[in-house]
Amino acid sequence: MFSKATANFVRQIDPDGSLIHVSRVNDSGKLVPMALVIKRNRIWFWQRPKYQPTNFTLSDLLLDDRELSPGVRETEFVTYDGKFGDKLFGNLDTKFGSLGVELEGRGTSELQSSFGKLKKQELDVKKLLCDSSNRLVDMGHVLVKQLKKKSEVLAIVKERILTSDSCAVTQSKKEKYIFKAVLGLVGMLGSSVKCVQDNNNIEKDSNVSLEIPSDTVIAYSILELEIKKSGDYVICLQPGTIGGFEADSPVLSSPSNHPFIDMVDGCTSPVSVLSAWKNGSQMDLSPLAELPELTRHALFKTLQETMTDRAALSFLQCVLEELCSGETLDTAEHEEQDNHSESGHSADAAHLNAAHLFVSAMEELPDETLRLLSESRADFLWAFDKLMCSVKESSGPLPIQCLPVLLQDNQAFQLAKQLLSSTNLTLMRNIDSLWTEGGDNAGVLPLLLCLSANGLSLLCNGLK
Repeated sequence: MFSKATANFVRQIDPDGSLIHVSRVNDSGKLVPMALVIKRNRIWFWQRPKYQPTNFTLSDLLLDDRELSPGVRETEFVTYDGKFGDKLFGNLDTKFGSLGVELEGRGTSELQSSFGKLKKQELDVKKLLCDSSNRLVDMGHVLVKQLKKKSEVLAIVKERILTSDSCAVTQSKKEKYIFKAVLGLVGMLGSSVKCVQDNNNIEKDSNVSLEIPSDTVIAYSILELEIKKSGDYVICLQPGTIGGFEADSPVLSSPSNHPFIDMVDGCTSPVSVLSAWKNGSQMDLSPLAELPELTRHALFKTLQETMTDRAALSFLQCVLEELCSGETLDTAEHEEQDNHSESGHSADAAHLNAAHLFVSAMEELPDETLRLLSESRADFLWAFDKLMCSVKESSGPLPIQCLPVLLQDNQAFQLAKQLLSSTNLTLMRNIDSLWTEGGDNAGVLPLLLCLSANGLSLLCNGLK
């Protein structure tokens, strides 16, 4: 509830800026100016990093015992009250052979955040640079030694947004939401995947009010550190400058140095997105087509019911990410499985990786795009996928004959236009040609739509 309220605040106040919302009230005390935060890059370049506050400050990380005291400037920020609501409805109960998927939900949810007057505290960066010059990072520090240096970056808190007085976040829910689909989906992707909790009950009728004390941090921004193997370090001051640890080899191994990324937090330039779209050999969803037909169709139907529920989609993405990265899930005991061949494990891994790529792309799509995809028929999704492939492979206008037969119907063509428009692309046609406009400002969204349409098309192939 607190995380949702702070996320809404950042989306409203600083949607394209540097502010990071605070996920847990318990992290507030750690987010002091100059505090160290771990930025954890994720698998796909469009995914926003995760941030983990620590119990250390920059002073703790540097050699010698001199305490850094750069000073902090405090100013008034804004007065904020927000009210957000959702309406939930859905019912799915399907059986495909031994596969059972159940999803049911109905009701309303309302979240009201009354943060009141907020204040901002900013670190005196100039004085910090002066006071910390010629200092070295202690490369033997316990925090440094425990970091995964290929995927994690250390940063310091530059500014933070705090409450001035005690305030409240209130959430009212009237809903019945029984969700068995997410882990059922994962189970369909490979017989070696065993997840315990087949029933995830999201809270039912409730009216919860959270009192937040004064001086609670609800958002903050960071400056990343670029750290050499020698212990020398640089504070990255320019917007978009990405930090990290010096690699042990000249090969780029950090996701933060991914050739497609040239801006902070996974944002990309139009040129890099176009390269990723045109040359995305690592973004292969074809293993989804290798799943048994009943499994594919069960996945398709369940995902169409799930994709408009952000909580369910995010939970599914987190489960798949943990499985793909080899992290341990909170599951019950796994049964012994001695009869799986090496090829079976490889197939499961391919299915999981493809599913994670697919779901990660969908998770980043706008609400309107997900709504349109969730309401689209199988034959339309197949035709739309073919259209997207043609647009992707073309360097200019396409002959009108390239338009799939179904999309030659005006109603279906208008739906395709709506889908592309929701990702800031305009689909145009005349008597002879077909083309798109607006690609320079569309960012990563067309790529994500292309991946999502392709995944849905592979799953629903053969479905009537």
